[in-house]
Amino acid sequence: MEEYFVCPECGSEEVEVISERGREVKLRCSECGHVWQITLSKFIKIPIIVSKHERSFKRFAELPGDEEIKVGDIVEIEDDEVRITGIELDENKRVEKALIKEVKTLWGESLSYPKIIGVSIYLPKGITQSFKVKVDREEEFAVGEVLEVGGYTFKIDKIKTENKMLIHGKAKADKIVRIMGRPVMARASKSLEIYKGYEGEQPPQT
Repeated sequence: MEEYFVCPECGSEEVEVISERGREVKLRCSECGHVWQITLSKFIKIPIIVSKHERSFKRFAELPGDEEIKVGDIVEIEDDEVRITGIELDENKRVEKALIKEVKTLWGESLSYPKIIGVSIYLPKGITQSFKVKVDREEEFAVGEVLEVGGYTFKIDKIKTENKMLIHGKAKADKIVRIMGRPVMARASKSLEIYKGYEGEQPPQT
């Protein structure tokens, strides 16, 4: 979470730092010339449980205590970017947002680890063939697209995202929970890699 400064006089974001003394910072607006001083929030160390699919690791994030954090925010830790999926206060209370200084533990999803999504292929006689596949988070999938996985070629009928079910259009893998489709006799536009479990060294305990 970076610091962004806005001029209180003209609203410009073209602001330069004139001097810093501890948490006291003097600023000047490059647009209107206004000079003012602020006190930066004190940074505190918050435990964060980082998920890489079925594996989770305890890390720490240094964040400004007086600022608010909410589910969906992205924070940087030493070796990763993490999207916040849960915020825990005292007495195990879970909330959608809170002041950072009130947070006991954060929960999040690593954005450096590939996205793992489900694939359901509906076969004849009510049989469903399911897979978990590993894809780049920026990759897009579209309803109507023909794919191949595990020897099955299928056309996407629906895409379930974190917020809705798509029967038209496309979505980034980062937001997709499951892809659903039926087998077809056609050439696949791409082949999906089956997920075989967590890959990587366990980070050193902090």
